[in-house]
Amino acid sequence: MGVFDDPFDPKARPWSCPCGRHASFAAHAAALACETVADPEPRGAEALADRIVETAVTRAVFGTEARRRAFVGLVGRAAAAAALGAVFPLGRAKEAFAETPRRIEKRDLKVGFIPITCATPIIMAEPLGFYKKHGLNATVKRAAGWAMIRDWAINKEVDAAHMLTPMPLAITLGAGSMPKPFYMPAVENINGQAITLHIKHKEVKTAADMKGFRFCVPFDYSMHNYLLRYFLAEGGVHPDKDVQIRVVRIAPVQPGEWRKVSTNN
Repeated sequence: MGVFDDPFDPKARPWSCPCGRHASFAAHAAALACETVADPEPRGAEALADRIVETAVTRAVFGTEARRRAFVGLVGRAAAAAALGAVFPLGRAKEAFAETPRRIEKRDLKVGFIPITCATPIIMAEPLGFYKKHGLNATVKRAAGWAMIRDWAINKEVDAAHMLTPMPLAITLGAGSMPKPFYMPAVENINGQAITLHIKHKEVKTAADMKGFRFCVPFDYSMHNYLLRYFLAEGGVHPDKDVQIRVVRIAPVQPGEWRKVSTNN
């Protein structure tokens, strides 16, 4: 469920807009159907701020989307909102969230990135003036690989970094590096993974057909690696015994060097 979806709607989807251009999955689906979604609620800054608070609280209280949908579906929207308000001061939380923003803690920032498609917002925000618009003097710093991004972040050589989704968790747990608490405040994109094969393998239909293959992934702690391993294992192929999975730097793959690539671009 996206931060702007109604947490008291039992039919709210457990995911947000897949393409990132719409406020909700419903708006995304309607756009695909060339329809207009009539939103009965105001979409001003105050209403959006209230929705963010409501969504954050319901996530903390219910833990999972299944529990939230089951509860709201059982008691109804009004009763669910009232019950939540009885155990948590929603009104005070909304007021606190709507208070005048405090001074920016740090204006001069360095942001690390990897030169791939999903880093575009981070890169283009500098020449388009979006950082300055929000009072930030930010410069972007290009890294040669995900391990470099991780090391920069741990050593505080950058203030923020473009990372693969599993990386903050891996850093926090100390997997592959010294443990250090990390936060992931925003997700740039979702649902981009794919397994691409050389055209000579066009007859491959299942994971079982891939035994003996060599695959490339960009980093050990990446969704590319995890989803590839899951796909292979579900198809009866042992990821560590029946195939080779190698980590490669993000660079153009030379023809003939690799036969298969697991990629999200």
